[in-house]
Amino acid sequence: MSGRQRTLFQTWGSSISRSSGTPGCSSGTERPQSPGSSKAPLPAAAEAQLESDDDVLLVAAYEAERQLCLENGGFCTSAGALWIYPTNCPVRDYQLHISRAALFCNTLVCLPTGLGKTFIAAVVMYNFYRWFPSGKVVFMAPTKPLVTQQIEACYQVMGIPQSHMAEMTGSTQASTRKEIWCSKRVLFLTPQVMVNDLSRGACPAAEIKCLVIDEAHKALGNYAYCQVIILLNGILYCNCTVKENFGE
Repeated sequence: MSGRQRTLFQTWGSSISRSSGTPGCSSGTERPQSPGSSKAPLPAAAEAQLESDDDVLLVAAYEAERQLCLENGGFCTSAGALWIYPTNCPVRDYQLHISRAALFCNTLVCLPTGLGKTFIAAVVMYNFYRWFPSGKVVFMAPTKPLVTQQIEACYQVMGIPQSHMAEMTGSTQASTRKEIWCSKRVLFLTPQVMVNDLSRGACPAAEIKCLVIDEAHKALGNYAYCQVIILLNGILYCNCTVKENFGE
């Protein structure tokens, strides 16, 4: 950096100095102030400067996120240096090992009911949510009741902010779904909705970084699960974790 270049915070500091003056110094003779009077312009200038600084920070954050979207497929290297597994409940080795495998490979999870498939899915989804700050994470379930059940379960396990999650079914209007795709990051929906939104371009396929499929045994023939994967294949890098019941 050359001697004439200034950092952002140096620039802010000089701006504040110019607007408010140097503390403890005065030029000329100061007039005594009557009781109750105050230097009103100083607080106003300082407040305006703080608002200006906030605007600069917001713009900087936006530009950093936009640039991140263009590099490494949106992968955040600092967040991706580790993965998080909850320890506020009993740690089961099989859940830990399956979660680790599903983070790095397309994975079919076959476990009897009650052994924590949703728990594993929530762990995988949360880590992809962290690793790709501008990416989308999708959970597909075959029926509306299952969609509602799974969004609540995943929130209870990992605590992804509810403001970042949304539920979509066939009863959700197409225009509303398009807005949700743009504004939310973790989506719970039926595969029929996913097919429709992919077909009409409402779903930003390239932004999907993790796809979880519940009740994977239904993924046969021309079922909507299969159509979703066909539509996504070749368009994006997608970690696909599917859950299946076994031994019921």
